[in-house]
Amino acid sequence: MLAGAAKFFVDGGPFMWPIAITSVFGVAIMVERVIFLFFKYNINANQFMAQIQKLVMANNIDRAIKLCNAAPSAALPKVIKAGLTRANKGEIEIANAIEEASLEVIPNITKRTPTLQAVSNVATMLGLLGTIMGLIDAFDAVAKAPPDQKTTMLTAAIAIAMNTTAFGLIVAIPTIAAYVFLNNTVKKIIDEIDQYSVKLQNLLVSRGKGAQSPLDR
Repeated sequence: MLAGAAKFFVDGGPFMWPIAITSVFGVAIMVERVIFLFFKYNINANQFMAQIQKLVMANNIDRAIKLCNAAPSAALPKVIKAGLTRANKGEIEIANAIEEASLEVIPNITKRTPTLQAVSNVATMLGLLGTIMGLIDAFDAVAKAPPDQKTTMLTAAIAIAMNTTAFGLIVAIPTIAAYVFLNNTVKKIIDEIDQYSVKLQNLLVSRGKGAQSPLDR
């Protein structure tokens, strides 16, 4: 199997190398984003906010802040903590603190994921370029090659055309699939930040008035 893969790569010609380099970039970004999005920035938002709600309604803001500190890398607790530290301030100060924290964490969540889309496009284009160069070689072989070498040269040219196309798609398809998957995860985390930060703001404003918790609605 390894020998077949090596032959496939060699027969594809020089364009196989830039496609391979592109795939390395793609895999590196995928691994890095999976680690950060699933193990660093993500958190069980419903469970976390249920605990925050109980502590805020019990007027135990300090303990709620400590709960946020227990997950220092996660995105949502950073934003919630920013609001909690202004719990005794006015509505505008709470909103500004939450917005500032959101603007700080969201770029870290979204960065590099769109690059996967570019990697997929580059791999596809490189494969297409290799196909075109292979076809050019094939036409040259038909038109100019000596009769005793024509079959060999034509076979080599077609191999370049087909192998680069196949390799480009082999890299591009998983990369674009990873982009869709990771982008959905990014959207989920950002939606949770937007949703729960607004609810926290309303909760902090209403807690002293005996109003119903927005998180219970």
